[in-house]
Amino acid sequence: MTEKYLAQPDLDFIAQIRSLGGETLKKCYQCASCSVACPIAPENSPFPRKEMIAASWGLKDRLISNGDIWLCHQCGDCTDLCPRGAAPGDVLSAVRAAAITEYARPKALANAVNNPKMLPFLIGIPAIWFAILAYITMNAGDTMTKIFQAVFGDILGGRFHWSHAPAGAGHGIAQANFFSTWFVDLTFVPTATFAAIIFFLGLKRFITDIHNNAVLEGKTDKTSLDFKEMFRALLRVIPTVLKHDKFNECESNKDRATPHMMVLYAFVGLFIVTGIFFLVLYVFQTPGPYSLFNPVKWLANISGAALVIGSGLMIKNRLDKKEEQLTYYKDWFILGVVFTLGLTGMLTEMTRLAHLEYISYFFYYLHLIAIFNLFAFLPFSKMAHLVYRLTAMTYAEYSNRK
Repeated sequence: MTEKYLAQPDLDFIAQIRSLGGETLKKCYQCASCSVACPIAPENSPFPRKEMIAASWGLKDRLISNGDIWLCHQCGDCTDLCPRGAAPGDVLSAVRAAAITEYARPKALANAVNNPKMLPFLIGIPAIWFAILAYITMNAGDTMTKIFQAVFGDILGGRFHWSHAPAGAGHGIAQANFFSTWFVDLTFVPTATFAAIIFFLGLKRFITDIHNNAVLEGKTDKTSLDFKEMFRALLRVIPTVLKHDKFNECESNKDRATPHMMVLYAFVGLFIVTGIFFLVLYVFQTPGPYSLFNPVKWLANISGAALVIGSGLMIKNRLDKKEEQLTYYKDWFILGVVFTLGLTGMLTEMTRLAHLEYISYFFYYLHLIAIFNLFAFLPFSKMAHLVYRLTAMTYAEYSNRK
C-alpha cells in the first residue's frame, strides 16, 4: 500500500532559501541531470533532484530533516551540467543554512548571525567587553591582586595568581600585561561551553529527525537508534573526513580540497596548542610568551600560517567562481572571521618580536574579538556544517546508505 503524504507548501521557506543563495531554485525543470552528474550521490534515492523538488514546493519538514542535504559537498559538478542554470549546489547550500538556523537556539541570535545589518553589534559587543577588561588589567592590577588573595588565599599552593605575566615582564611585551589570561579564560571557557550546549541540543533533535525521515523514505531498515553502533560508524567516517575523500571525487571544484584541508588541520593544530599551553600555564605555572624554538610554538606558527593561507585561498576561489551565488551567510561572515583570526594572530606575534608593544596589543585585541565571533556564533554560522555534516555522514554509514 502506497503511503500518502500531505504536501503543505511553506512560501516563507521558499523565500528564505532564495535569500540565502538559492535564487536560481525556480529555474529547475526536473530533468535529473544533477543526480546523474553527482559523483557522490547514493545509488538508492540519489540527490539533489528530490531535494530540488521539495525546495520548489517549500516542503520545509521534508528538507530540514533530510540527512542527504549534508552528504552534498557542493562540489559544483551538478551546477556546471545543469541545462537551466538552476545551480542545485547553491540551492542545497541555502537549505543547509536554513537547517542550521532551524536547529540552533536561541532563534534571535541565529537570525542575527544571518543578518549583515547586525554585524556591527556582533563585533561591537565583544569589542566593548574586551576594552573594559583590558582597562582593568592595565590600571587595576594591585586591586585585582588583593581580590584574588582575599578570595583564593593559598588554595592549591597559591597557584591562583592575578597576573600570569612572566617575572620582569612589567616593562616588556607580554599579552598578559594588556589582557589578563584570567579574563581570557573566564570569557572563552563559558563561551565554548555555551556553544557546546547549543550543539548538543540541536544535534539531539537533528539525529532524531534524520532517522525518522530515513525510515519514512525507506533509506534504512533500522527502526531504532543504536548509539553504540553510531559511535563505531563515526570512527569509520573520520578518516574519510580527514582525507577529504568526498571533495576529491568531485571534478568542478577539486581545487577547493586543499584550502579546506589546510583550514581543518590548522584548527586541529591550534586546538592542540591551546590545550597544551593551558596545562602549562595552570598546572606548571609557566606563563608565556614562549620561545620560538619551543616545538609547540612551531606547531602554533605553522597552524596559524596554514589558517591564513587556506582561508585566503578559499576567499580567492569563491571570488573566481563568478557563476556561483556569493552570500553574506555562506561566504563573507565566516570566511572573514577565520581569515581575520589567523591574520591578527600572526600580526600579534610579529609586532611583539619587532618590539612594537602597543601595536602588538592592538592586534591582540582584534584577535580576541575574532575568536569570540568564531566560538560564540559557531552553532549559528556556516562553520556549524562541520558538526552537522559529520553527523549526517556518520548516520549514512550507520544506516548502510551507499
